[in-house]
Amino acid sequence: MKLPQLFSSPRSPQPAHADESPASTGEHDSKPNDNQLDLFGLTHPGNVRTENQDHFLVGTVHPEVVVHETSLTNTARLPLRGQRLATMLLVADGVGGLDAGSEASRLATEAITEYVSSTLRCYHTAGTAGDQVFLDALRAAALKAHETVSVESAVRGDIRMATTLTLGIVVWPWLYVVQVGDSRAYLCCDGKLRQLTRDQTMAQDLVDEGVLQQDRVAESPFHHVLSSAIGGSSAVPVVTRIDVRGVSPVVLLCSDGLTKHVSAHEIEQHILGIQSSEELCRALLELALQRGGSDNITLVVGRVKTSVPVA
Repeated sequence: MKLPQLFSSPRSPQPAHADESPASTGEHDSKPNDNQLDLFGLTHPGNVRTENQDHFLVGTVHPEVVVHETSLTNTARLPLRGQRLATMLLVADGVGGLDAGSEASRLATEAITEYVSSTLRCYHTAGTAGDQVFLDALRAAALKAHETVSVESAVRGDIRMATTLTLGIVVWPWLYVVQVGDSRAYLCCDGKLRQLTRDQTMAQDLVDEGVLQQDRVAESPFHHVLSSAIGGSSAVPVVTRIDVRGVSPVVLLCSDGLTKHVSAHEIEQHILGIQSSEELCRALLELALQRGGSDNITLVVGRVKTSVPVA
């Protein structure tokens, strides 16, 4: 991906929020247990580049009691770890061709994780009348990552550092997606794949303005030129909320190293035939590598081991 103009043309963040009302689906309403989660992620430099500038993170968020001192003889019997609040999937793709792209994606991933772990009270507002608190916290997390990368860039003497950021957090039954850049988030539910994110590229901007046809985007020289990125002069975090209840939902996040070589239809077909998240990640990676692997490739997948939806 490329970032010409992005470091000299600042834009004010204009976060958006797409909302879907929850649907009652009976047997699929129940929140899955921790042991039902099937989470996996991997990253690969590809066939062309020697350095991998992508980073990813897959995890779950819990309240936890840390015992420093006690008179009790068996702390193992204590309920020290609380019920899972959320599941977290993250992909950050350092901007190719720029200095310290790998460092930018690492810093963004660490900043997001630190922010997520320090705002536990916000999870209880997800899906409630106070939902705005959680949405604002997610936008703030992305902007904190942007600030972290920008400050590091200045400290290093204005070395250009930037990265995409796609973050998915499931607080049952909602999936919240934070998007900056052109990595992507997909949801496959009820046998159909949906792209949840909008590519923040100059080509997509032209499509939205009616200047470029959607089916010509891949041919455009601006296809991978970012109009928004963590660490660039413009970071425009967009938060989307989706109800994930349904039949066999699978959440997949990936860098554009995958989507350059693998179509949405092919991703859907692989998802429908998988037995595990690891199997899906490895199969899609292999397909991208077979077709050239021209960029770093990163995938993270979240599903459950039964018919109960991911959380």
